Amino acid sequence: MVSPSPLDPTRSPAAFYGAELRRLREKAGLSQQELADLVFISGTYVSQLEKATRRPQEDLSRQLDAALSSDGHLERLHLLVRAMRRKQFAEYFVEAVEHELQARTILEYAPLVVPGLLQTRKYAEAVILAAQPLLDEEVLEERLMGRMERQTLIGDPARLLFWVVLDEAVLMRVVGSRKIMAEQLRHIAELATSRQIVVQVVEFGAGAHALLEGMISLMTFDDAPPLAYMESVNVGHVVDETSLVEKCRLAYDFVRTAALSQEASLIRIMKAVEEHEHACHPQ
Repeated sequence: MVSPSPLDPTRSPAAFYGAELRRLREKAGLSQQELADLVFISGTYVSQLEKATRRPQEDLSRQLDAALSSDGHLERLHLLVRAMRRKQFAEYFVEAVEHELQARTILEYAPLVVPGLLQTRKYAEAVILAAQPLLDEEVLEERLMGRMERQTLIGDPARLLFWVVLDEAVLMRVVGSRKIMAEQLRHIAELATSRQIVVQVVEFGAGAHALLEGMISLMTFDDAPPLAYMESVNVGHVVDETSLVEKCRLAYDFVRTAALSQEASLIRIMKAVEEHEHACHPQ
């Protein structure tokens, strides 16, 4: 059986951590499951760490170092990954990113902009620069890299179910340019038609609904209670109180009932693509 190709360690600090974990594991002559048994986790968890689809934790890194006799190497790399996370994301969003990478399902309502997990690079750049027009080029590149790295979660529904409800305003607001908008919305449509995500649209005609006050992201996990993440200007909150998360989930379900079906939503998205493209090349 041919072993899978290793992850490119230069792609990100997390990818370097994963490559180093794999190197140390193979040097020790251990399979992923054998290493997992030594630190009381699943073989799948080890695989996710090596693929950088799950972020390392400090305690686990310490346990892996002990199991692999690596003299604190992985623990130090964990600190590097965490430091880089703080450069790539706003401080208030770092915790949400860590949870996002471990989620089994993410249900998101987006009232104003395309969610980060679905943004094209050009759309993401326009969003970032709209908020911080004088941002240093190097910092901008780090932010964009972080946003694009998050998107490795999308593409394997067996790993993550991502269900997003977009307000119609997301389709109509011109971010960057009409061309950027057409490319962005076509990207979402392609993800939906290839069954990598589930997307619905709430049209303006639906009127008032349960999440008018802002965005929300609901996450569930295989081995932890569900939580919610809410965000406003320069502020983000992770909510893990069971009763509040249940209320948020109920509100999300109400919004889904007010939204177009998946098929009708895809038609609406493609209509918006045509509108943006027509505006780029009027007859």
